Amino acid sequence: MAGHEHHHHHFSLCFCDLMRLLWSLVVPCVYLSLALTLLLLLVLLGLRLWLQARRRSRRAQQGGPAVAFFHPYCNAGGGGERVLWCSLRALMHRYPSVAFVVYTGDKGVTGEQILEGARQRFNIALPRPVTFIFLRHRGLVEAASYPHFTLLGQSLGSMFLGWEALTAFVPDLYVDSMGYAFTLPIFRYLGGCKVASYVHYPTVSTDMLSVVRERNPRFNNADFISRNPVLSALKAVYYCCFALLYGLAGSCSHVVMVNSTWTLRHILALWRSPGRTSIVYPPCDVRAFLDVPLEGGDDDDDELEEGWEELGGDEEGGGGADRKRHSIVSVGQFRPEKDHPLQIRAFRKLLDRKGDGPGGREALRLVLVGGCRNQEDEDRVLMLRGLCQELGVADRVDFKLNVPFEELKRELANASIGLHTMWNEHFGIGVVECMAAGTVVLAHKSGGPQLDIVVPHEGRQTGFLADSEDSYAAAMETILALSPSAKLEIKRAARESVGRFSDQEFEACFLAATESLLNQLVP
Repeated sequence: MAGHEHHHHHFSLCFCDLMRLLWSLVVPCVYLSLALTLLLLLVLLGLRLWLQARRRSRRAQQGGPAVAFFHPYCNAGGGGERVLWCSLRALMHRYPSVAFVVYTGDKGVTGEQILEGARQRFNIALPRPVTFIFLRHRGLVEAASYPHFTLLGQSLGSMFLGWEALTAFVPDLYVDSMGYAFTLPIFRYLGGCKVASYVHYPTVSTDMLSVVRERNPRFNNADFISRNPVLSALKAVYYCCFALLYGLAGSCSHVVMVNSTWTLRHILALWRSPGRTSIVYPPCDVRAFLDVPLEGGDDDDDELEEGWEELGGDEEGGGGADRKRHSIVSVGQFRPEKDHPLQIRAFRKLLDRKGDGPGGREALRLVLVGGCRNQEDEDRVLMLRGLCQELGVADRVDFKLNVPFEELKRELANASIGLHTMWNEHFGIGVVECMAAGTVVLAHKSGGPQLDIVVPHEGRQTGFLADSEDSYAAAMETILALSPSAKLEIKRAARESVGRFSDQEFEACFLAATESLLNQLVP
Protein backbone atom coordinates (compact mmCIF):
# COMPACT_ATOMS: atom_id res chain seq x y z
CA MET A 1 0.00 0.00 0.00
CA ALA A 2 2.87 2.33 0.88
CA GLY A 3 4.53 1.51 -2.44
CA HIS A 4 1.38 2.41 -4.29
CA GLU A 5 1.20 5.80 -2.51
CA HIS A 6 4.86 6.44 -3.26
CA HIS A 7 4.28 5.65 -6.95
CA HIS A 8 1.27 7.97 -7.03
CA HIS A 9 3.26 10.78 -5.35
CA HIS A 10 6.10 10.34 -7.83
CA PHE A 11 3.66 10.51 -10.77
CA SER A 12 2.13 13.72 -9.37
CA LEU A 13 5.56 15.35 -9.12
CA CYS A 14 6.40 14.38 -12.71
CA PHE A 15 3.07 15.73 -13.96
CA CYS A 16 3.57 19.02 -12.10
CA ASP A 17 7.08 19.36 -13.51
CA LEU A 18 5.76 18.75 -17.01
CA MET A 19 3.04 21.38 -16.62
CA ARG A 20 5.57 23.91 -15.27
CA LEU A 21 7.82 23.20 -18.26
CA LEU A 22 4.97 23.67 -20.74
CA TRP A 23 3.82 26.86 -19.02
CA SER A 24 7.36 28.24 -19.15
CA LEU A 25 7.31 27.70 -22.93
CA VAL A 26 4.00 29.53 -23.49
CA VAL A 27 5.37 33.06 -23.20
CA PRO A 28 8.33 32.44 -25.58
CA CYS A 29 5.96 30.76 -28.06
CA VAL A 30 3.58 33.73 -27.92
CA TYR A 31 6.44 36.15 -28.51
CA LEU A 32 7.77 33.99 -31.35
CA SER A 33 4.30 33.81 -32.96
CA LEU A 34 3.87 37.57 -32.73
CA ALA A 35 7.34 38.14 -34.19
CA LEU A 36 6.67 35.74 -37.11
CA THR A 37 3.28 37.32 -37.74
CA LEU A 38 4.78 40.80 -37.77
CA LEU A 39 7.54 39.63 -40.11
CA LEU A 40 4.98 38.08 -42.45
CA LEU A 41 2.93 41.28 -42.47
CA LEU A 42 6.04 43.33 -43.26
CA VAL A 43 6.94 40.98 -46.12
CA LEU A 44 3.39 41.18 -47.53
CA LEU A 45 3.38 44.97 -47.18
CA GLY A 46 6.73 45.17 -48.94
CA LEU A 47 5.47 42.97 -51.79
CA ARG A 48 2.34 45.10 -52.15
CA LEU A 49 4.34 48.34 -52.28
CA TRP A 50 6.73 46.81 -54.81
CA LEU A 51 3.89 45.61 -57.06
CA GLN A 52 2.07 48.95 -56.85
CA ALA A 53 5.28 50.75 -57.80
CA ARG A 54 5.52 48.49 -60.85
CA ARG A 55 1.93 49.32 -61.83
CA ARG A 56 2.55 53.06 -61.50
CA SER A 57 5.68 52.73 -63.65
CA ARG A 58 3.78 50.78 -66.28
CA ARG A 59 0.90 53.30 -66.35
CA ALA A 60 3.39 56.15 -66.71
CA GLN A 61 4.88 54.44 -69.76
CA GLN A 62 1.61 53.31 -71.37
CA GLY A 63 -0.45 56.33 -70.35
CA GLY A 64 -3.58 54.42 -69.40
CA PRO A 65 -5.12 51.60 -67.36
CA ALA A 66 -4.90 47.89 -68.22
CA VAL A 67 -7.35 45.04 -67.83
CA ALA A 68 -5.99 41.49 -67.56
CA PHE A 69 -7.91 38.22 -68.04
CA PHE A 70 -6.66 35.05 -66.34
CA HIS A 71 -7.39 32.24 -68.80
CA PRO A 72 -4.63 29.57 -68.81
CA TYR A 73 -6.36 27.58 -71.59
CA CYS A 74 -7.33 30.43 -73.89
CA ASN A 75 -6.38 28.49 -77.05
CA ALA A 76 -8.99 25.81 -76.38
CA GLY A 77 -12.21 25.88 -78.34
CA GLY A 78 -14.90 25.58 -75.69
CA GLY A 79 -17.68 27.78 -74.39
CA GLY A 80 -15.41 29.30 -71.76
CA GLU A 81 -13.09 30.60 -74.46
CA ARG A 82 -16.03 32.09 -76.32
CA VAL A 83 -16.85 34.03 -73.15
CA LEU A 84 -13.27 35.34 -73.08
CA TRP A 85 -13.18 36.60 -76.66
CA CYS A 86 -16.68 38.11 -76.55
CA SER A 87 -15.77 39.88 -73.29
CA LEU A 88 -12.62 41.33 -74.81
CA ARG A 89 -14.43 42.46 -77.95
CA ALA A 90 -17.15 44.21 -75.93
CA LEU A 91 -14.67 45.99 -73.63
CA MET A 92 -12.45 47.07 -76.52
CA HIS A 93 -15.37 48.71 -78.29
CA ARG A 94 -16.56 50.45 -75.12
CA TYR A 95 -13.19 51.55 -73.68
CA PRO A 96 -10.74 52.53 -76.47
CA SER A 97 -8.16 53.97 -74.02
CA VAL A 98 -7.75 50.75 -72.03
CA ALA A 99 -5.03 48.17 -72.76
CA PHE A 100 -5.89 44.48 -72.56
CA VAL A 101 -3.81 41.50 -71.46
CA VAL A 102 -4.48 37.75 -71.38
CA TYR A 103 -2.55 35.45 -69.06
CA THR A 104 -2.31 32.07 -70.79
CA GLY A 105 -0.47 28.83 -70.19
CA ASP A 106 -0.53 27.69 -73.82
CA LYS A 107 2.81 26.58 -75.21
CA GLY A 108 4.14 26.19 -78.73
CA VAL A 109 1.83 28.87 -80.09
CA THR A 110 2.08 32.60 -80.71
CA GLY A 111 -0.38 35.32 -79.84
CA GLU A 112 -1.22 35.77 -83.52
CA GLN A 113 -2.02 32.07 -83.83
CA ILE A 114 -4.27 32.19 -80.77
CA LEU A 115 -6.23 35.13 -82.23
CA GLU A 116 -6.48 33.40 -85.60
CA GLY A 117 -7.81 30.29 -83.87
CA ALA A 118 -10.47 32.39 -82.15
CA ARG A 119 -11.44 33.89 -85.47
CA GLN A 120 -11.74 30.50 -87.16
CA ARG A 121 -13.54 28.71 -84.31
CA PHE A 122 -15.87 31.47 -83.15
CA ASN A 123 -15.86 33.99 -85.98
CA ILE A 124 -14.65 36.62 -83.48
CA ALA A 125 -12.08 39.19 -84.54
CA LEU A 126 -10.86 41.68 -81.93
CA PRO A 127 -10.87 45.34 -83.03
CA ARG A 128 -7.50 46.04 -81.34
CA PRO A 129 -4.36 44.13 -80.37
CA VAL A 130 -4.18 42.23 -77.09
CA THR A 131 -0.99 41.38 -75.19
CA PHE A 132 -0.41 37.77 -74.18
CA ILE A 133 1.54 36.87 -71.04
CA PHE A 134 2.70 33.26 -71.45
CA LEU A 135 2.86 31.44 -68.10
CA ARG A 136 5.34 28.59 -67.73
CA HIS A 137 3.76 26.55 -64.94
CA ARG A 138 0.25 25.69 -66.16
CA GLY A 139 0.82 22.11 -65.03
CA LEU A 140 0.22 23.33 -61.48
CA VAL A 141 -3.52 23.64 -62.18
CA GLU A 142 -4.01 20.38 -64.08
CA ALA A 143 -5.92 17.60 -62.36
CA ALA A 144 -3.44 14.97 -63.55
CA SER A 145 -0.81 16.52 -61.28
CA TYR A 146 -2.86 15.65 -58.17
CA PRO A 147 -4.11 12.05 -58.05
CA HIS A 148 -5.32 12.68 -54.48
CA PHE A 149 -6.84 15.82 -52.92
CA THR A 150 -7.26 17.14 -56.44
CA LEU A 151 -9.39 20.18 -55.57
CA LEU A 152 -6.95 21.37 -52.93
CA GLY A 153 -3.92 20.69 -55.13
CA GLN A 154 -5.34 22.55 -58.12
CA SER A 155 -6.38 25.48 -55.94
CA LEU A 156 -2.94 25.82 -54.35
CA GLY A 157 -1.42 25.43 -57.81
CA SER A 158 -3.62 28.25 -59.12
CA MET A 159 -2.25 30.52 -56.38
CA PHE A 160 1.33 29.89 -57.54
CA LEU A 161 0.28 30.36 -61.18
CA GLY A 162 -1.54 33.56 -60.22
CA TRP A 163 1.58 34.83 -58.47
CA GLU A 164 3.59 34.14 -61.63
CA ALA A 165 1.02 36.13 -63.61
CA LEU A 166 0.97 39.04 -61.15
CA THR A 167 4.75 39.40 -61.05
CA ALA A 168 4.88 39.32 -64.85
CA PHE A 169 2.28 42.07 -65.27
CA VAL A 170 0.39 44.14 -62.67
CA PRO A 171 -3.01 45.22 -64.09
CA ASP A 172 -5.50 47.76 -62.82
CA LEU A 173 -8.43 45.35 -63.20
CA TYR A 174 -8.02 41.59 -62.95
CA VAL A 175 -10.71 39.30 -64.40
CA ASP A 176 -10.69 35.59 -63.63
CA SER A 177 -12.63 34.09 -66.54
CA MET A 178 -11.98 30.40 -65.79
CA GLY A 179 -13.02 29.95 -62.17
CA TYR A 180 -9.72 30.08 -60.28
CA ALA A 181 -11.12 31.79 -57.20
CA PHE A 182 -7.95 31.37 -55.13
CA THR A 183 -6.15 33.84 -57.38
CA LEU A 184 -8.56 36.64 -56.41
CA PRO A 185 -7.11 37.52 -52.97
CA ILE A 186 -3.58 37.55 -54.44
CA PHE A 187 -4.46 40.18 -57.04
CA ARG A 188 -6.69 42.18 -54.70
CA TYR A 189 -4.57 42.31 -51.56
CA LEU A 190 -1.03 41.92 -52.90
CA GLY A 191 -1.48 43.52 -56.30
CA GLY A 192 -3.91 46.19 -55.10
CA CYS A 193 -6.08 45.50 -58.17
CA LYS A 194 -9.79 45.69 -58.69
CA VAL A 195 -10.96 42.11 -59.28
CA ALA A 196 -13.88 40.55 -61.10
CA SER A 197 -14.76 36.94 -61.84
CA TYR A 198 -16.91 35.01 -64.30
CA VAL A 199 -17.90 31.65 -62.82
CA HIS A 200 -18.85 28.85 -65.19
CA TYR A 201 -18.97 26.17 -62.52
CA PRO A 202 -18.26 26.32 -58.77
CA THR A 203 -15.10 24.42 -57.80
CA VAL A 204 -17.07 22.82 -54.98
CA SER A 205 -20.85 22.87 -54.68
CA THR A 206 -23.48 21.97 -52.15
CA ASP A 207 -24.54 19.18 -54.52
CA MET A 208 -21.07 17.65 -54.30
CA LEU A 209 -21.30 17.79 -50.50
CA SER A 210 -24.67 16.02 -50.55
CA VAL A 211 -23.34 13.33 -52.91
CA VAL A 212 -20.56 12.53 -50.44
CA ARG A 213 -22.78 12.70 -47.34
CA GLU A 214 -25.35 10.38 -48.94
CA ARG A 215 -22.55 8.03 -50.07
CA ASN A 216 -23.80 8.26 -53.63
CA PRO A 217 -21.33 6.79 -56.20
CA ARG A 218 -21.45 9.57 -58.76
CA PHE A 219 -18.70 10.84 -61.06
CA ASN A 220 -16.87 12.83 -58.39
CA ASN A 221 -17.26 10.18 -55.69
CA ALA A 222 -15.33 6.93 -56.19
CA ASP A 223 -17.04 3.63 -55.38
CA PHE A 224 -14.53 2.64 -52.70
CA ILE A 225 -15.25 5.91 -50.87
CA SER A 226 -19.04 5.72 -51.19
CA ARG A 227 -19.00 2.15 -49.81
CA ASN A 228 -16.91 3.10 -46.77
CA PRO A 229 -18.69 5.19 -44.08
CA VAL A 230 -15.41 6.33 -42.49
CA LEU A 231 -13.88 7.49 -45.79
CA SER A 232 -17.16 9.17 -46.74
CA ALA A 233 -17.20 11.05 -43.43
CA LEU A 234 -13.58 12.14 -43.84
CA LYS A 235 -14.25 13.30 -47.41
CA ALA A 236 -17.30 15.24 -46.24
CA VAL A 237 -15.16 17.05 -43.65
CA TYR A 238 -12.52 17.75 -46.31
CA TYR A 239 -15.16 19.16 -48.68
CA CYS A 240 -16.69 21.33 -45.95
CA CYS A 241 -13.30 22.80 -45.03
CA PHE A 242 -12.47 23.37 -48.67
CA ALA A 243 -15.87 24.98 -49.29
CA LEU A 244 -15.18 27.42 -46.44
CA LEU A 245 -11.81 28.42 -47.93
CA TYR A 246 -13.34 28.63 -51.42
CA GLY A 247 -16.06 30.95 -50.13
CA LEU A 248 -13.51 33.22 -48.43
CA ALA A 249 -11.44 33.43 -51.62
CA GLY A 250 -14.45 34.09 -53.85
CA SER A 251 -15.80 36.81 -51.57
CA CYS A 252 -12.72 38.90 -52.44
CA SER A 253 -14.21 39.64 -55.87
CA HIS A 254 -15.59 43.15 -56.34
CA VAL A 255 -17.91 41.93 -59.14
CA VAL A 256 -19.14 38.36 -59.59
CA MET A 257 -20.77 37.12 -62.80
CA VAL A 258 -22.25 33.62 -63.08
CA ASN A 259 -23.48 31.78 -66.14
CA SER A 260 -26.80 30.39 -64.89
CA THR A 261 -29.38 30.32 -62.13
CA TRP A 262 -27.97 26.98 -60.89
CA THR A 263 -24.47 28.44 -60.56
CA LEU A 264 -25.91 31.58 -58.95
CA ARG A 265 -27.54 29.57 -56.16
CA HIS A 266 -24.32 27.76 -55.32
CA ILE A 267 -22.12 30.85 -55.50
CA LEU A 268 -24.50 32.81 -53.27
CA ALA A 269 -24.45 29.96 -50.74
CA LEU A 270 -20.63 29.77 -50.77
CA TRP A 271 -19.37 33.29 -51.53
CA ARG A 272 -22.19 35.17 -49.76
CA SER A 273 -21.94 38.31 -51.90
CA PRO A 274 -25.50 38.86 -53.19
CA GLY A 275 -25.05 42.58 -53.81
CA ARG A 276 -22.10 41.99 -56.14
CA THR A 277 -23.38 38.90 -58.00
CA SER A 278 -25.42 38.75 -61.20
CA ILE A 279 -26.28 36.28 -63.95
CA VAL A 280 -24.61 36.87 -67.32
CA TYR A 281 -25.63 34.08 -69.68
CA PRO A 282 -22.75 32.82 -71.85
CA PRO A 283 -22.76 33.79 -75.54
CA CYS A 284 -24.03 30.99 -77.73
CA ASP A 285 -23.50 31.13 -81.50
CA VAL A 286 -27.19 30.64 -82.27
CA ARG A 287 -26.94 32.51 -85.58
CA ALA A 288 -25.11 29.56 -87.15
CA PHE A 289 -28.23 27.40 -86.74
CA LEU A 290 -30.97 29.87 -87.57
CA ASP A 291 -30.88 29.10 -91.29
CA VAL A 292 -32.01 25.50 -90.61
CA PRO A 293 -35.65 25.35 -91.77
CA LEU A 294 -38.18 24.50 -89.06
CA GLU A 295 -40.55 22.93 -91.58
CA GLY A 296 -39.40 19.73 -93.30
CA GLY A 297 -37.84 16.44 -92.41
CA ASP A 298 -40.10 14.49 -90.07
CA ASP A 299 -42.65 17.33 -89.97
CA ASP A 300 -44.05 16.33 -93.33
CA ASP A 301 -46.68 13.58 -92.98
CA ASP A 302 -46.50 12.44 -96.60
CA GLU A 303 -42.72 12.13 -96.55
CA LEU A 304 -42.96 10.09 -93.37
CA GLU A 305 -45.53 7.71 -94.79
CA GLU A 306 -43.26 7.06 -97.77
CA GLY A 307 -40.21 6.92 -95.51
CA TRP A 308 -41.46 3.95 -93.46
CA GLU A 309 -41.39 1.80 -96.58
CA GLU A 310 -37.78 2.72 -97.33
CA LEU A 311 -36.30 2.14 -93.90
CA GLY A 312 -35.56 -1.51 -94.36
CA GLY A 313 -33.73 -0.90 -97.63
CA ASP A 314 -30.17 -0.02 -98.49
CA GLU A 315 -28.77 2.46 -95.95
CA GLU A 316 -25.81 3.41 -98.05
CA GLY A 317 -27.98 5.67 -100.10
CA GLY A 318 -27.47 8.15 -97.27
CA GLY A 319 -29.43 11.40 -97.47
CA GLY A 320 -32.99 10.45 -98.43
CA ALA A 321 -33.50 7.48 -96.12
CA ASP A 322 -31.75 9.18 -93.23
CA ARG A 323 -34.07 12.15 -93.39
CA LYS A 324 -37.17 9.92 -93.18
CA ARG A 325 -35.86 7.98 -90.23
CA HIS A 326 -36.43 9.25 -86.69
CA SER A 327 -32.95 10.07 -85.45
CA ILE A 328 -32.32 10.92 -81.81
CA VAL A 329 -29.15 12.99 -81.64
CA SER A 330 -26.94 13.57 -78.60
CA VAL A 331 -24.23 16.25 -78.79
CA GLY A 332 -21.50 16.35 -76.15
CA GLN A 333 -17.94 15.35 -75.38
CA PHE A 334 -17.46 11.74 -74.31
CA ARG A 335 -16.85 12.61 -70.67
CA PRO A 336 -18.25 10.58 -67.77
CA GLU A 337 -20.54 13.34 -66.50
CA LYS A 338 -22.39 13.46 -69.84
CA ASP A 339 -23.86 10.05 -68.89
CA HIS A 340 -24.02 8.44 -72.32
CA PRO A 341 -24.90 5.06 -70.73
CA LEU A 342 -28.20 6.57 -69.58
CA GLN A 343 -28.94 7.57 -73.18
CA ILE A 344 -28.24 4.08 -74.50
CA ARG A 345 -30.31 2.33 -71.81
CA ALA A 346 -33.23 4.75 -72.27
CA PHE A 347 -33.04 4.19 -76.05
CA ARG A 348 -33.21 0.43 -75.47
CA LYS A 349 -36.36 0.92 -73.41
CA LEU A 350 -37.82 3.08 -76.17
CA LEU A 351 -37.18 0.32 -78.71
CA ASP A 352 -38.89 -2.18 -76.42
CA ARG A 353 -41.90 0.17 -76.18
CA LYS A 354 -42.09 0.69 -79.95
CA GLY A 355 -41.74 -2.97 -80.95
CA ASP A 356 -40.95 -4.20 -84.44
CA GLY A 357 -43.96 -2.91 -86.37
CA PRO A 358 -44.18 0.14 -88.69
CA GLY A 359 -42.55 3.10 -87.02
CA GLY A 360 -40.86 0.75 -84.57
CA ARG A 361 -37.30 -0.42 -84.07
CA GLU A 362 -36.17 -0.12 -87.70
CA ALA A 363 -37.39 3.49 -87.85
CA LEU A 364 -35.26 4.71 -84.95
CA ARG A 365 -31.59 5.55 -84.60
CA LEU A 366 -29.56 7.01 -81.74
CA VAL A 367 -26.70 9.18 -83.00
CA LEU A 368 -23.99 10.06 -80.45
CA VAL A 369 -22.03 13.06 -81.74
CA GLY A 370 -19.10 14.22 -79.67
CA GLY A 371 -15.44 14.97 -79.28
CA CYS A 372 -12.71 12.76 -77.85
CA ARG A 373 -10.04 14.79 -76.04
CA ASN A 374 -7.64 11.97 -75.23
CA GLN A 375 -7.13 8.22 -74.94
CA GLU A 376 -9.34 8.09 -71.87
CA ASP A 377 -12.28 9.42 -73.90
CA GLU A 378 -11.56 6.94 -76.71
CA ASP A 379 -11.57 4.09 -74.20
CA ARG A 380 -14.91 5.38 -72.93
CA VAL A 381 -16.33 5.17 -76.47
CA LEU A 382 -15.18 1.54 -76.68
CA MET A 383 -16.98 0.87 -73.40
CA LEU A 384 -20.14 2.49 -74.77
CA ARG A 385 -19.93 0.38 -77.93
CA GLY A 386 -19.67 -2.67 -75.70
CA LEU A 387 -22.77 -1.56 -73.78
CA CYS A 388 -24.65 -1.27 -77.09
CA GLN A 389 -23.66 -4.85 -77.95
CA GLU A 390 -24.71 -6.05 -74.50
CA LEU A 391 -28.13 -4.41 -74.78
CA GLY A 392 -28.65 -5.56 -78.36
CA VAL A 393 -28.90 -2.08 -79.89
CA ALA A 394 -25.54 -1.83 -81.68
CA ASP A 395 -27.29 -1.89 -85.07
CA ARG A 396 -29.39 1.12 -84.05
CA VAL A 397 -26.66 3.36 -82.52
CA ASP A 398 -24.16 5.45 -84.48
CA PHE A 399 -21.01 7.04 -83.03
CA LYS A 400 -19.77 10.17 -84.81
CA LEU A 401 -16.53 11.43 -83.30
CA ASN A 402 -14.91 14.84 -83.79
CA VAL A 403 -17.15 15.72 -86.71
CA PRO A 404 -16.85 19.08 -88.55
CA PHE A 405 -19.39 21.76 -87.77
CA GLU A 406 -21.32 21.36 -91.02
CA GLU A 407 -21.92 17.67 -90.30
CA LEU A 408 -23.07 18.51 -86.77
CA LYS A 409 -25.45 21.07 -88.20
CA ARG A 410 -26.78 18.52 -90.69
CA GLU A 411 -27.37 15.92 -87.96
CA LEU A 412 -29.33 18.42 -85.86
CA ALA A 413 -31.34 19.59 -88.87
CA ASN A 414 -32.45 16.00 -89.57
CA ALA A 415 -33.00 15.01 -85.95
CA SER A 416 -36.39 14.34 -84.40
CA ILE A 417 -35.05 14.72 -80.86
CA GLY A 418 -32.01 16.45 -79.37
CA LEU A 419 -30.94 14.41 -76.33
CA HIS A 420 -29.11 15.65 -73.21
CA THR A 421 -28.57 13.61 -70.02
CA MET A 422 -25.96 15.37 -67.86
CA TRP A 423 -27.05 15.75 -64.23
CA ASN A 424 -26.72 19.32 -62.95
CA GLU A 425 -25.23 20.74 -66.13
CA HIS A 426 -24.28 24.25 -65.04
CA PHE A 427 -25.63 25.77 -68.26
CA GLY A 428 -25.94 23.66 -71.41
CA ILE A 429 -24.71 25.32 -74.60
CA GLY A 430 -25.42 22.12 -76.53
CA VAL A 431 -29.07 22.31 -75.50
CA VAL A 432 -29.28 25.90 -76.74
CA GLU A 433 -27.75 24.89 -80.09
CA CYS A 434 -30.30 22.10 -80.50
CA MET A 435 -33.15 24.53 -79.86
CA ALA A 436 -31.69 27.07 -82.29
CA ALA A 437 -31.40 24.35 -84.93
CA GLY A 438 -35.10 23.57 -84.61
CA THR A 439 -34.72 20.22 -82.84
CA VAL A 440 -37.19 19.17 -80.16
CA VAL A 441 -35.05 19.00 -77.00
CA LEU A 442 -35.19 16.36 -74.28
CA ALA A 443 -32.83 17.45 -71.49
CA HIS A 444 -32.04 16.43 -67.93
CA LYS A 445 -34.41 17.77 -65.32
CA SER A 446 -31.72 19.60 -63.34
CA GLY A 447 -29.22 22.44 -63.50
CA GLY A 448 -29.21 25.02 -66.27
CA PRO A 449 -31.52 23.18 -68.71
CA GLN A 450 -34.29 23.00 -66.12
CA LEU A 451 -33.85 26.46 -64.61
CA ASP A 452 -32.82 28.64 -67.56
CA ILE A 453 -33.09 27.00 -70.98
CA VAL A 454 -35.98 24.53 -71.39
CA VAL A 455 -38.46 26.88 -69.78
CA PRO A 456 -41.76 28.23 -71.18
CA HIS A 457 -41.41 31.13 -73.60
CA GLU A 458 -44.37 33.49 -73.60
CA GLY A 459 -46.43 30.67 -72.13
CA ARG A 460 -45.42 28.16 -74.82
CA GLN A 461 -43.54 24.90 -74.32
CA THR A 462 -39.93 24.86 -75.56
CA GLY A 463 -38.94 21.24 -74.90
CA PHE A 464 -39.08 18.27 -72.54
CA LEU A 465 -37.27 17.21 -69.35
CA ALA A 466 -36.57 13.81 -67.80
CA ASP A 467 -34.36 12.31 -65.10
CA SER A 468 -34.40 8.49 -65.37
CA GLU A 469 -34.28 5.72 -67.98
CA ASP A 470 -38.04 5.23 -67.84
CA SER A 471 -38.91 8.93 -67.95
CA TYR A 472 -36.51 9.48 -70.88
CA ALA A 473 -38.02 6.57 -72.80
CA ALA A 474 -41.55 7.81 -72.10
CA ALA A 475 -40.66 11.37 -73.13
CA MET A 476 -39.07 10.20 -76.39
CA GLU A 477 -42.17 8.17 -77.17
CA THR A 478 -44.34 11.22 -76.46
CA ILE A 479 -42.24 13.46 -78.74
CA LEU A 480 -42.34 10.95 -81.60
CA ALA A 481 -46.12 10.73 -81.28
CA LEU A 482 -46.66 14.50 -81.53
CA SER A 483 -48.47 15.83 -84.55
CA PRO A 484 -46.41 17.84 -87.06
CA SER A 485 -48.19 21.05 -86.02
CA ALA A 486 -47.50 20.44 -82.32
CA LYS A 487 -43.82 19.78 -83.04
CA LEU A 488 -43.60 22.90 -85.16
CA GLU A 489 -45.10 25.03 -82.39
CA ILE A 490 -42.53 23.73 -79.86
CA LYS A 491 -39.69 24.32 -82.33
CA ARG A 492 -40.77 27.88 -83.01
CA ALA A 493 -41.10 28.73 -79.32
CA ALA A 494 -37.69 27.17 -78.60
CA ARG A 495 -35.97 29.06 -81.40
CA GLU A 496 -37.51 32.36 -80.35
CA SER A 497 -36.43 31.79 -76.74
CA VAL A 498 -32.71 31.32 -77.47
CA GLY A 499 -32.32 34.99 -78.40
CA ARG A 500 -31.62 35.47 -74.67
CA PHE A 501 -28.29 33.69 -75.21
CA SER A 502 -26.96 35.64 -78.20
CA ASP A 503 -23.60 37.41 -78.38
CA GLN A 504 -25.34 40.79 -78.24
CA GLU A 505 -27.23 39.96 -75.03
CA PHE A 506 -24.06 38.66 -73.40
CA GLU A 507 -22.04 41.75 -74.29
CA ALA A 508 -24.72 44.11 -72.99
CA CYS A 509 -24.97 42.23 -69.66
CA PHE A 510 -21.19 41.87 -69.30
CA LEU A 511 -20.64 45.60 -69.84
CA ALA A 512 -23.39 46.46 -67.38
CA ALA A 513 -21.85 44.19 -64.72
CA THR A 514 -18.31 45.55 -65.09
CA GLU A 515 -19.22 49.21 -65.68
CA SER A 516 -18.79 50.20 -62.04
CA LEU A 517 -15.19 48.94 -61.98
CA LEU A 518 -14.17 50.33 -65.38
CA ASN A 519 -15.58 53.76 -64.57
CA GLN A 520 -13.14 53.94 -61.64
CA LEU A 521 -10.22 53.31 -63.99
CA VAL A 522 -11.18 55.38 -67.03
CA PRO A 523 -11.26 59.14 -66.46
